[in-house]
Amino acid sequence: MERHFDQDLKELNKEILKMGAFAEEAIYKSIEALKSRDRELAKSVINNDTNIDTLELGIDERCIDLIARYQPMAKDLRFIATGMKINAELERIADLAVDIAQRTLELIDKPLLKPLIDIPKLASVAQNMVKMAIDSFVKGDIELAKKVLLSDPEANRLRDLIQKELVEDYMMKDGSTAPRAVQLLLIARFLERICDHATNIAEDVIYMVQAEVVRHHPEKLALD
Repeated sequence: MERHFDQDLKELNKEILKMGAFAEEAIYKSIEALKSRDRELAKSVINNDTNIDTLELGIDERCIDLIARYQPMAKDLRFIATGMKINAELERIADLAVDIAQRTLELIDKPLLKPLIDIPKLASVAQNMVKMAIDSFVKGDIELAKKVLLSDPEANRLRDLIQKELVEDYMMKDGSTAPRAVQLLLIARFLERICDHATNIAEDVIYMVQAEVVRHHPEKLALD
């Protein structure tokens, strides 16, 4: 029985890793579509969301089945419960990538408002945070999870910088730029929210490994 349980946990791990890969790919493609003004690439992000939703439901069912069949305790129960929470966070990340792709479609036929500099930087931070968060779960690596949390202020800084520039340098000086500026503001906001979901994953990993709640406790985040 224990051998079967261990194998089932490994399969759950693989499924969550697959979900993470889908979410990372969605972020990458949505931003590439924006940078290259690629309509088909943006549409592919939107169309693939159904597959991600199906995988999310399958992972949830697997987690519930594991709890019902094996009635795990302590660390194993935390692992499964964390897997369910991370699964939901990754699905939301993928949804935000879809939101970015939809905003991209709104911008493709319009003249470029400004060179894209800080949005790709923020996207890079978001992608890296998501990747580190998933890796921290797979490896049970608390220090990597803490790095995710400590990366969040940079994401907030870039979001604020993008917002300030678009509002003060474009919208306030020329109202006709507002429709395009608003789409870029939304994209920056979606990327920052992706970073928030990555921090949620990292916090859940820390709880999974050492049963310590770090949410709302920044003093616990010092790297060892």
